[in-house]
Amino acid sequence: MAGARTASTPPDSAPADTRPDTDDALLTVRATEGDEDAFAVLVRRHAPSLTRLATRLLGNRTEAEDAVQDAFLSAWRRLPEFQGRSSFGTWIYRIVTNRCLNVLRARRPTAPLEAVGDVPAAEHSTSPARITEGRDAARALREALDLLSAEQRACWVLRELDGRSYEFVAETVGISQEAVRARVFRARRCLTQALGAWR
Repeated sequence: MAGARTASTPPDSAPADTRPDTDDALLTVRATEGDEDAFAVLVRRHAPSLTRLATRLLGNRTEAEDAVQDAFLSAWRRLPEFQGRSSFGTWIYRIVTNRCLNVLRARRPTAPLEAVGDVPAAEHSTSPARITEGRDAARALREALDLLSAEQRACWVLRELDGRSYEFVAETVGISQEAVRARVFRARRCLTQALGAWR
């Protein structure tokens, strides 16, 4: 599918509708009608935030990029099913999240820890002690996240790291807001216990 493969197309060869006033709804309509250029714009527009989300969920940049690529390919194939009940952004977030959940569920209980750390070192210090502390804290967070169930991790990442509303998380993960709150609560408690030494 040409649209998804052009996520990193240089600006000089980008479709004309990259201007901010071309909204997702119009681009989605065009893409649904088979306009690959319109879909390529959607890919470029949403890929960075989706890759950040997938990296936080999976803890592995390569797996995250694969998940996002797979999600866009799936979205392109499923566009005829898209009925506009939610925005394209919410729809593609749901597809990426579900793809990541499938990857997490397929893992062994102890997941690999090659991830890009999302926890910055304290302050802007460049001292070896501070750098080591920052790396150790990032590793501790990745290990703690590996203790969570796939659903707890997804809900916590979407709520706490992505700053999404409970309503958005519920729609994205496909569960009730009450279930989201319960999973976030349990994830917070688990992470607090696991990261006690870093508080």
